[in-house]
Amino acid sequence: MDQAEQLRNIVKKNQQSTQKARVFTVTSGKGGVGKSNVVVNLAVQMQKQGKKVIIFDADLGLANVEIMFGAIPKYNLSDLIYRGKTIQEIITPGPLDIGFISGGSGITGVNNLSKEQLKFLVSNVAELDALADIVLIDTGAGISDHVLEFVMASPEILLIATSEPSSLTDAYSLLKALHRNPEFQQSQTKIKVISNRVTTEEEGTGIYEKLNAVVGQFLKGNLEYLGMIPQDTAMERAVRQQQPVSILYPEAKSTRAFEILTNNLLEGSTIPLQQKKGIMQLFSRFIYKKS
Repeated sequence: MDQAEQLRNIVKKNQQSTQKARVFTVTSGKGGVGKSNVVVNLAVQMQKQGKKVIIFDADLGLANVEIMFGAIPKYNLSDLIYRGKTIQEIITPGPLDIGFISGGSGITGVNNLSKEQLKFLVSNVAELDALADIVLIDTGAGISDHVLEFVMASPEILLIATSEPSSLTDAYSLLKALHRNPEFQQSQTKIKVISNRVTTEEEGTGIYEKLNAVVGQFLKGNLEYLGMIPQDTAMERAVRQQQPVSILYPEAKSTRAFEILTNNLLEGSTIPLQQKKGIMQLFSRFIYKKS
């Protein structure tokens, strides 16, 4: 049996498990739109609702999540791949016992790993399905190959955008790269827009409508609107204090917005249960490309 066949068998064995984490990949067309801030506050709200959440910081080389949590991880993904640490050893506990995995700086992209490294990674990452109800993947910004690796493989994508023209343009560029990739499976992917740093609800829906209109016209696709996060000085103060606003200022208007977004995510439409593949939904794509 060759290595590619062994990798496929790992995926099949994991997909037979009844426990599947729900996976969201959070992305944006550009940096500076508050993506990682959205990730940590969604995690807080999900944890408050009794869900076990693990954040996978796939923004390799940067440390946005750990900065916002005010925690320094002892190990990261590089330690798992290159130094034999287990998946549980590289999970750093954050506020409310939210776990997060730092990407580290020693990996340039999952597709650049050897078959043996990928096999080891897959075997360990599969354990997250048993350790978490929800896995939030925090990608880097932009449309680099590494970002598209995760976005392409994810069944549920949260796209963060602001009203700035550059944010809208770059968000569309990411969506265009996604839809024009021949391996993108539109029917099996839900893309939900979160409008950030808006002053009114109308501004939030306007961001979504602009993106959805061009996606429908030029890419023959469609987006869903999850909701908006208002511009809030309380959130700015929380960022400076390296704490999620949902913990530091529970009565803030942005905290309330994250509560609503979380309810919309957990109670709204999702892929059918029988189609859920957990965290392996992402990594099976990388495995088959090694065949």
